[in-house]
Amino acid sequence: MTENIPENTSSETPPKKGMPLWAQITGWGVMIALLLIVFVGLQRAREGNVQAGAETASFDFTLPLFEGYEYEGKDEVSLTDLRGKIVVLNFWATWCVPCQQEADEMEEAWQHYQPDGDVVFIGVDYVDTEPEALAYLEEYGITYPNGPDMGTEISQAFRIQGVPETYFLDRDGVVQYVQKGPFATTQQIIGIVESLK
Repeated sequence: MTENIPENTSSETPPKKGMPLWAQITGWGVMIALLLIVFVGLQRAREGNVQAGAETASFDFTLPLFEGYEYEGKDEVSLTDLRGKIVVLNFWATWCVPCQQEADEMEEAWQHYQPDGDVVFIGVDYVDTEPEALAYLEEYGITYPNGPDMGTEISQAFRIQGVPETYFLDRDGVVQYVQKGPFATTQQIIGIVESLK
């Protein structure tokens, strides 16, 4: 005697569908891109900021300047424009307390060298809004050329690790000295510039 077992067709679940191929490819693409971004960031962090001896020709930049803070009547400046001059490149921000502490010293050193025209100070405003930056420059009486680091391109090129950071470039555009943190005295700034003359 054979037993007939009835088929239960109503309780069967339909087979599960997998994720579409395009979604899998997109997901993997995003994961690879994120890993690449993290890898590049870690490489840059490991390299540290630009050090003395670095030639800036490989990371030349053009900085748009704030109105009222132009260089020789131009509303932008590039490192190429400044070849033949000693350049003091200062990264700063309005929200940076140490930047406020060195503001008077930077301006005083600029006033010392401005008449000669042989030394140029350039301020690079990092992660700020223009109204706040202009209010800061006015509050501290800063007169040397200044502009915003659009998209943080310049600070990324120099791989800055914080603000303030100041780079002293010789007449050939080679970094000769790097100051992390604020200057204590105007004489400290002048001493570094004089060593490059």
